[in-house]
Amino acid sequence: MSQILAGRTALVTGSSRGIGRAIAQRLGAEGATVAVTARSFAPSPSLRSGVSAALPGTIEETIALIEEAGGHAFGVAADLEDRVARHGLVDAVVKRAGRLDIVVNNAGYADYSVVEDMSLDTFDRTVEHYLRTPFILAKAAVPHMRRQGAGWIVNIGSVTGVPPVRPYRGYNKTAGDVIYASCKAALHRFTQGVAAELLDANIAVNCVGPSTAVRTPGAASLIPDDFPTEPVEYLAETVLAMCHLPAEQRTGLVAFSLHYPWSQGLPVHSLDGHRVLPPLKPPALANPNIPPDGF
Repeated sequence: MSQILAGRTALVTGSSRGIGRAIAQRLGAEGATVAVTARSFAPSPSLRSGVSAALPGTIEETIALIEEAGGHAFGVAADLEDRVARHGLVDAVVKRAGRLDIVVNNAGYADYSVVEDMSLDTFDRTVEHYLRTPFILAKAAVPHMRRQGAGWIVNIGSVTGVPPVRPYRGYNKTAGDVIYASCKAALHRFTQGVAAELLDANIAVNCVGPSTAVRTPGAASLIPDDFPTEPVEYLAETVLAMCHLPAEQRTGLVAFSLHYPWSQGLPVHSLDGHRVLPPLKPPALANPNIPPDGF
């Protein structure tokens, strides 16, 4: 392990399970003190199509995994759909850790439905999670990063935000991911625009998405059985790659988790940093509109 993040504090939203947990582990393995956040310290319910079900994973479990690997972490409960909690999250982390160097906007909400059948509430919640929340957390974090002379913001994008292949695949006709995908495409553009605004402050802003899909507890029900998926370690490593170089060297990039390591020859490690995993070529079924080294 290189410990390239030693002395830095990283906030990873939605890190009680899934992609967020993997990112938190990888950053913690490289020396960052990680603020692990989720709605609550208890297993949190996920609401889809009017049905609420608790999903596995807690803040304390993620902290334990980081500490078992020799890292440092603490927990902050914050429901990002609650205005007060959302606006106070960054200050709560700074108060606890004394600084904030990295923000990873991972937490999300997905309830797929074709536009014709989607409720306005689902539309509004999707926009809240993928546009309003990254905006609010970036706005709150930037002053702290400016004072420190550096910072890194990583937004978690999606391959669905890349234009679909023509002729349209069966998935695109029935998946119901249009609003989710539209918000992710907007998040890609948000990343690139804020990167330009913050370049001279040495604050890097990048975006990382799965090249295919990661089958997490929250997303599994939305992914067809025959849809290509990938190990989460490749995404976590790509996020780490966006969290340590000066902004003049790497900012404004929208990169994807199999394409970027493969094209750059980036070694991918296990989440605890102890093992190097084999290179994994993007599958032939991946969206051909993804540039190998990002865009």
